[in-house]
Formats: sequence, C-alpha cells, structure tokens
Amino acid sequence: MTNNPSKYLLFILLSLIWGSSFILMKLGMNELSAWQVASVRIISSGLVLLPLAIPAFRRIPRQLWGWVFLSGTLGSLLPAYLFCLAEQKIDSSLAGTLNALTPVFTIVTGVLFFSIKTPIHKALGVGVAFMGAIFLFLSKHELQSAGNLSYSLFILLATFSYGLNVNLVQKKLKTCSALDIVSIALLLNAIPAMFVLGLTPAQAPLTLSISMIKSLAAALVLGAIGTSLANVLFYQLIKQAGSLFASLVTYGIPFVAMGWGWADGEAVTMVQVLCLMLILTGVYLANRQPSKGAQG
Repeated sequence: MTNNPSKYLLFILLSLIWGSSFILMKLGMNELSAWQVASVRIISSGLVLLPLAIPAFRRIPRQLWGWVFLSGTLGSLLPAYLFCLAEQKIDSSLAGTLNALTPVFTIVTGVLFFSIKTPIHKALGVGVAFMGAIFLFLSKHELQSAGNLSYSLFILLATFSYGLNVNLVQKKLKTCSALDIVSIALLLNAIPAMFVLGLTPAQAPLTLSISMIKSLAAALVLGAIGTSLANVLFYQLIKQAGSLFASLVTYGIPFVAMGWGWADGEAVTMVQVLCLMLILTGVYLANRQPSKGAQG
C-alpha cells in the first residue's frame, strides 16, 4: 500500500472531529436536554447523508434492511442517547477516555454473542484495559457516589453497543459497502429519533437567545460533522490506508477529548492520563497482530 500523505490528514481530522464530539454534547446540553441533543444529532446526520442513502437502498438487498436498521440502532442511535445521558453528571473528558474501550468490547461481544475464539494476547489486552478503567473510576472523586457511577455505566453500555455493532456488521453485512450501511442506517434511525424529539418536553422555553442558538448549533454540528462527515472520512481512510491504520484513530480521540475538557475548565489530572495510557495499552495488546508461529 502506498504511503499516501493524505491518510495522515484524514487521521488528524477524524481524531479532531470525533474527539470534539464529547464537548459538543456538553455544550448542546447548556440549553437542550440530553434527549433533545441526541435526537437532533441523529436526525441531522440522517438528513445530511440522504443523497448517499437513496442510491444505497438499490445496492443493499431488501432482506438486509432490517439488519442495517439494527446496525444503526446499535452503532449510532443508542450510543448517542447514552453518551448525552452520561454527560449530565460526568465530565466530557472522562466520556472521551472511556470511549477508548470500544475495541475491547468488540472482542468481548464477539466472544459472548458470536462464538469468536479469543487468543491469549486478546484476553490479556481486555484485562489490562478494564484494569485501567477501574483505576480511572477509583481516581475520580465525583464517581465515588453511587449516583454518578451509574451515569458512567451509560458510557460502558454505549461502548458495548458499539462493539456489538462491529461484530454484527462483520457477520450479517459483510458483503455491503460500509458507507452504504452507514447512510441507510442513519436515515432509518432518524425516524425513531424524530419521535423521541417530538415526545421530549423542552428543558427551557425555545427562544432565539444566544445561548439557545449555541446549544442548537452544537447539536447540529455534532450530527452533520461529528457523525455524517466523520463516517464518510473514516470510510475514505479505510480505502486509502486499510482498516488497521484507520483503527488507530481510537488512540487519538481521547487525547482530543481531554484537551477540550481541560480548555473548558474540567479537571484533567496526571492520574487520569496514566489510566488512559493503561486502557490504550490494553487496546493495543488486544488488537496487535501476533507474529507468525506465535498464535495463542
């Protein structure tokens, strides 16, 4: 594969876009509720990808549309609500850090639901990553109350959902284009998001105040750029550099999230950085390619 410089630009852009998603959720909830921010995110992402979804419907067999909808629910709809609900009580930087567990839960759900065998190095990586998450929980004073701890569990459930979706796509939608899956999935899942938005009472009176405009803009950017554009760029990165290089974005996202959290006045300690490094070490161990003759 050629060493195309544009792949590094895509890598940086994706790290910045996805890493900024957590602070955008926080900004959106200044005036909107968690349910509203997540709903606007999914609806706007579906509408942005509408031009891609229409021809994609012709390329994906009708009998697979149900699996595509489920993929969107697990990979976008549920996590969007779970992350927003979590950030009602926990820092955006912590949310970005815990998001790094997604590759670990891909392995866990593969074992639990798809009978995928786990080599020793993958099991070791899962253990190391969870150890880092546990140390992170213990180090954050705001998580030591049972109430706030339960909000962090929303993020673990979201990353579990991400991991389950990865395995679902590999098993049920392997023959379909990733971009076709994403565009159709987000368009279809915009429908239940519209119902949720319609049924959600306003957190505050809808006015044209500067604060309300900023919150709405944050939610729209989260959908149009943080979800739609990011997925298109990720698909392009896979085409240019391969899935292994594209997966390295996992390592960049939490550092961007931490940077935004620190800039917004959140407490980002060295202990939290060390816990993140432990989590990412586990992710590396779980996803590294063993040398020939060293299969475990």
